[in-house]
Amino acid sequence: MSRCHRLFLLPALCVGVLSLSHASALKVEPVVADGILYTVATVNPATDRLQLHWLNPSTGAPYATFAQLRARLHRERRTLGFATNSGIYAPGLKPLGLHVEQGRTLVPLNMARSGGNFALLPNGVFWVKGARVGVTETRRYATLNVQPTFATQSGPLLLQGGKVHPEFNRGSTSFKLRSGVGVCRDGRVRFAVSAGPVNFYSFAVFFRDTLDCPDALYLDGSISAYATGDRSTQLADFAGIWSVTR
Repeated sequence: MSRCHRLFLLPALCVGVLSLSHASALKVEPVVADGILYTVATVNPATDRLQLHWLNPSTGAPYATFAQLRARLHRERRTLGFATNSGIYAPGLKPLGLHVEQGRTLVPLNMARSGGNFALLPNGVFWVKGARVGVTETRRYATLNVQPTFATQSGPLLLQGGKVHPEFNRGSTSFKLRSGVGVCRDGRVRFAVSAGPVNFYSFAVFFRDTLDCPDALYLDGSISAYATGDRSTQLADFAGIWSVTR
């Protein structure tokens, strides 16, 4: 990691460090940078089972909570190692942008140019295709014919090729809880959820300089949450949920 002098790991007793199994590379750990505490999940797409969920096949309704998803996974004899909400959604718990599960497009790409953080262009898509992963700007994604196994669209992009979103301001006073996902130089995917308020600029720089992820996407704001094992920070219902299981 670059600029390691800015990164500190808290003792495991304070927040906890979780590894799913010896066969899994998943690691969930607390990280502090510039006085802000984050929970960071590091996922190896070559070995970890990273999937996206929205509608419960038993009911046809959104899972809405980590607990409901965990119960479904338990029935499938799978253990939840980490979960977080997948991005901004519309009323009725419907993803606002692209949502792909098991290669099926359930919600199409959203090319809107106005309307809140989602349309603070450039926005982008986080996608998974086997062991391949990417964070790709939306218009470019539309031309690539990626055909992912899983994908979610959100916005704004935090980073594109190491460059911070042009609309972000270092001195912004818009401080909120934030979550995001980055594709990093070591080939890992890193999800991060802040424990306290942070502005967009600092959040983007955290992915770039502390987590060493040149490409990163904002997922959601104040309602952002995560689950590890039986622990959950969720306070509101979600549409899509990313999970890592075994």
